[in-house]
Amino acid sequence: MATDGLVFDTAVTSAQTNNTSATLRDYISLAKLGITAANLMATFAGLWVASHGHTTVSLVLLTMMGTALVVASGATLNNFVDRDIDYRMERTKERAIVSGKVAPARAFWFGLGMGVIGLAVLAFLVNWVAAAAAFVGLIVYAYIYTVWLKRTTTLSTVLGGVAGAMPPLVGWAAGSGGSLGFGAWVLFFIFFLWQPPHFLPLAMKRSEEYRAAGIPMLPVVRGFGETKWQILRYTAAMLPVSLLLYGLHFEGLIYLVVALVLGVWFLARAVQGLFVQDDLAWAKRLFKFSLIYLTTMCIVMVVGTI
Repeated sequence: MATDGLVFDTAVTSAQTNNTSATLRDYISLAKLGITAANLMATFAGLWVASHGHTTVSLVLLTMMGTALVVASGATLNNFVDRDIDYRMERTKERAIVSGKVAPARAFWFGLGMGVIGLAVLAFLVNWVAAAAAFVGLIVYAYIYTVWLKRTTTLSTVLGGVAGAMPPLVGWAAGSGGSLGFGAWVLFFIFFLWQPPHFLPLAMKRSEEYRAAGIPMLPVVRGFGETKWQILRYTAAMLPVSLLLYGLHFEGLIYLVVALVLGVWFLARAVQGLFVQDDLAWAKRLFKFSLIYLTTMCIVMVVGTI
């Protein structure tokens, strides 16, 4: 198996060579709608905070459409590249390419096409800064993370987090008219620091699958103990950074209270992980809480500027 994105493990399922006509639902599944929706939520939060709630429906719709296409492009290209390892994992073995529902070449062009259209929408109908931020996110996720980092280093979750932190920058660039001031980078680091405490618990839950697929995730290489310490460190760093939006006067008292309560709660759950007996049960609970945290934070970012 090569990691240059051009050569793949040939031990794939036979279904891939017996592709039949794919349905619209099969193509939509490549876009990972849950991930796309989460990124759109982050994009809207960034747009709203940057504009202080003063924006237009057309700008919101164009930004959301362009971002959705770029994020869906990254997800589809991720499916294309990962087809050589997805069949080895229970969680991914039924994906459309692996199961033979969508031919790899069609998936590649479908993903690439969405990316080009999405970037064009952002560049020509929003602004070039928003498009540049989206382009960086796409390259980091679809190539740097998927092709290289994920297959070679335990730091993939951290370094690949750059991609997950770009959507709020896209929104900020749209809402500010093309500028990325200090507030934008605070938002970027909130989302960047959130990702290890979000994804590492999932990696713990799926560690045996990653081991079987030959993916050097932190729980596989360094064990659960080191993984829990990493989760704690990133959670501890995220808490004070999240409060900077209030300190910079981008958010009000409502945001401060909610961010502080949620951040302390998140931190307490991370500390708890150092003492639990059942690591996997704790990881499952923390993963779910991380989703609640991010969703609530995005909501309060919007509410706090109304």
